[in-house]
Amino acid sequence: MRISPEELARIAHQAGCIIMPFFGQAHVRHKADRSPVTEADEAAESHILERLHERFPDIPVIAEELSAAGRLPKVGDRFFLVDPLDGTREFISGRGEFTVNIALVEDGKPIVGVVYAPAIDRMFVGEAGKGCRHGKVSTDTTFMPESLVPCPSVRKGRSQPLRAVASRSHRTPETEAWLKAHGITEIVSMGSSLKLCGLATGEAEVYPRLGRTMEWDIAAGQAVLEAAGGQVLEATTGHPLRYGKAEAGFANPPFVAWAPGVTPF
Repeated sequence: MRISPEELARIAHQAGCIIMPFFGQAHVRHKADRSPVTEADEAAESHILERLHERFPDIPVIAEELSAAGRLPKVGDRFFLVDPLDGTREFISGRGEFTVNIALVEDGKPIVGVVYAPAIDRMFVGEAGKGCRHGKVSTDTTFMPESLVPCPSVRKGRSQPLRAVASRSHRTPETEAWLKAHGITEIVSMGSSLKLCGLATGEAEVYPRLGRTMEWDIAAGQAVLEAAGGQVLEATTGHPLRYGKAEAGFANPPFVAWAPGVTPF
């Protein structure tokens, strides 16, 4: 059964509507790994899980807060990955670059992904073989799929200097060294999975992430980027980043993401 990105986008929009009343006034506590969590994360995840289980009861869901509580279902060839509030540090700091992420994974590949940034009214959807779309979607209005338009197809070639997108909150010495080694000096700062979406829409060309991430952090953004024609590759092997790594606790290896039309180093 095909699962449409529009259906997942509607659920993500609903979660964004739940999150926004907490923006700027959420109570913060810390999980066992010292990462922050708020009532907004938990309320949004609860809603997403309820909707997904209601509509797709036979498809397991791996979600960030469920994982933190040690509740990881067994997954097969098809499962959802959910990050109800990616960029919690951005959210806590009052910056709007946090997102709701929902992805469908099949055979280790994210084939449908939705990234919604409710504070800045940006929605991105991608589906393998059908391209990526984006648009302005406010929590003040009902989600309308027709508000999304195809991602732009014009791309910067390698004859021009590359722009890298990087995190405001998670920049590492390894990332800085990688940028320096490749002579990349123009940095576009973005939060959360918007970095992957920024590659899909031509706002930058490369995103090196050499620190730790989890599968739910980036699956939706990878689906959007790959639907647009980009790539997410393991930094050490150059192989496409895969999903369902239960033996690794669903953690990702270091990776580098590339915009459509850009040849990896």
